[in-house]
Amino acid sequence: MSAFVISKRSNENFKFTFANRRGKTIFTSIACKEKSDCELIISTLQNDLESFTFRKARTGSGKYFFRITRGGLVLATSRKFSTERLLQKGIDQFMKYGLSAETLDFSENEDIFVDVDALAED
Repeated sequence: MSAFVISKRSNENFKFTFANRRGKTIFTSIACKEKSDCELIISTLQNDLESFTFRKARTGSGKYFFRITRGGLVLATSRKFSTERLLQKGIDQFMKYGLSAETLDFSENEDIFVDVDALAED
């Protein structure tokens, strides 16, 4: 299942990514000062997708990517794709699975995986 993943950046800002069913990141949001801003953008993407624009672009080296904008403000940027076909596939995956994707919040606890060595010492 696809998922939005909220996390905290090293500068204490928040971000979210959208990962496809195989766990590959399709796009990453802008930095948000509050986690609630990430939650609001995700909710709006899922409930009011028509208000967003997907703008396709190319890097200087010829890679393809897209930006998700609303009212002229860039809210997320995709990973780089080697072909325009793969770029469209990334957009299509979001359109198909993004509306029902779950949201995972990894922003509160950086140590989400148990340290097995520490448990063995107890």
